Amino acid sequence: MDQKARIRLSGNSSKELDRLCNEIKDLAEKTGVSIRGPIPLPTKRLVVPCRKSPDGEGTATWDHWEMRVHKRVIDMDADERALRRLMRIQIPKDINIEIVLRR
Repeated sequence: MDQKARIRLSGNSSKELDRLCNEIKDLAEKTGVSIRGPIPLPTKRLVVPCRKSPDGEGTATWDHWEMRVHKRVIDMDADERALRRLMRIQIPKDINIEIVLRR
C-alpha cells in the first residue's frame, strides 16, 4: 500500500501561502514524487465591528476590522527523501503547516 502525505497550509497572507506552495511543488518535481494541488479552500473571514466613539457620545458610527485566513491543501506521495526535504523548508512565522500521513 502506498502512503500519502496531506499538507494543510493556513495563514493571513495569500501571497506567502502561494510562494510556499510553489516551493513544495518544485521540491516534489525535483524528487520525482507525484503531487495533487495546491487546492484552495474557502477563506475564513473574521470580522470585528467596534464603535468609533467609545464614550457613547455622538452618532453611532462603527469601524469594521477584518482578518482573513487563507487555506491550501496539497496531497503528495509519502517518499522519505521528499518528506525530509519538506521538513527543511523555511516557513514564515505567520503560516501554519500540518502534515498528516495516511494510506
